[in-house]
Amino acid sequence: TMALGGVRVLELAGLAPAPLCGMILADFGAQVVRVDRLARSAGEHGDVQARGKRSLALDLKRPQGAAALRRLCGRADVLIEPFRHGVMERLGLGPEVLLQENPRLIYARLTGFGQTGKYAKSAGHDINYLALSGVLSKLGRKNENPYAPVNLLADFAGGGVMCALGIVIALFERARSGRGQVIDASMVEGVAYLSSFLWKSQKLGLWSQPRGENLLDSGAPFYEIYRTSDGKFMAVGAIEPVFYKQLIKGLGLNLDELPAQMSISDWPEMKKKFASIFAQKTQAEWCSIFDSTDACVVPVLSFDDAASHPHNKERSSFIKNDQGEMSPRPAPVLSRTPAVPSRKRDPFIGEHTEEILLEYGFTKQEIAKLYSDKAIAFKNLKANL
Repeated sequence: TMALGGVRVLELAGLAPAPLCGMILADFGAQVVRVDRLARSAGEHGDVQARGKRSLALDLKRPQGAAALRRLCGRADVLIEPFRHGVMERLGLGPEVLLQENPRLIYARLTGFGQTGKYAKSAGHDINYLALSGVLSKLGRKNENPYAPVNLLADFAGGGVMCALGIVIALFERARSGRGQVIDASMVEGVAYLSSFLWKSQKLGLWSQPRGENLLDSGAPFYEIYRTSDGKFMAVGAIEPVFYKQLIKGLGLNLDELPAQMSISDWPEMKKKFASIFAQKTQAEWCSIFDSTDACVVPVLSFDDAASHPHNKERSSFIKNDQGEMSPRPAPVLSRTPAVPSRKRDPFIGEHTEEILLEYGFTKQEIAKLYSDKAIAFKNLKANL
């Protein structure tokens, strides 16, 4: 049995962060039902993080659809809700209603700005949440604008992962108290919390220089990315003196002839020197020099190369589904109850509507009525009613 075996999760279909949250729970054994709209609007991306989920197509704007979700929540352990502030309340599906009917329900609300505050009702995306958290001000190179690293930090780390952590914490507490609770997962606060080290290390002088001129933000020559002769890259992270010594040796330089490692005024010149040396060999040649050392130098790999790299292959870090699509294996690895991710293709919208409703206690007659009321949809319109 997986760690979350038997936990019933309803995930209201949304964009990037909530689907990751649901996928994490599904990977570790939860029974995750994605509650889809009947028809996807033009330009909307499909859920590419639906591994291990089933799909129920339900129109929450129809009273019959909202009533059906209320009934489903009566038998669920977790509801993941990604809508803007006030949407669920307007549908009569707010936490006051659902927790009264099922006091054990964990009602996870995943939004950009949170349930309260000046921006609670405002639209936003990863870059906005990153900006408001303070983190964006730290990201970027010298003399350049702050730089947002795709939508990994606020959407997925501060949003999806933090929300999943909140759900697991609430499930753990419920085992003691028998009571559910509401989780207010704000991506601004999630990514700010992730940056605790940045906040708490300010007194250490790690960030005393302008952006892009510090130890860990591309200021240091020994914590940088360098282009190789074949147009690929090597990532260097030789911070500690013992590792720096091995970097210098691998580059064919003499430590005694160089400025002190922490001489900040010499960093720009040292970067140029390192760059010119890295540009003289291919990525593979540099790998053969550094692979067996502690110089903290590794290749910057494409997705394809990462999946086929010997270290990752040895650990089975990437897996294929039955469609031949490669993706990362769930992490972390548990010794006794590891995640066993589904290898099946992602569900079609409404593929499991009837099956799920029957499981949650609806009769065939009730399902037929919901269908005639246009409150539900099936992938197979010839569903056996």
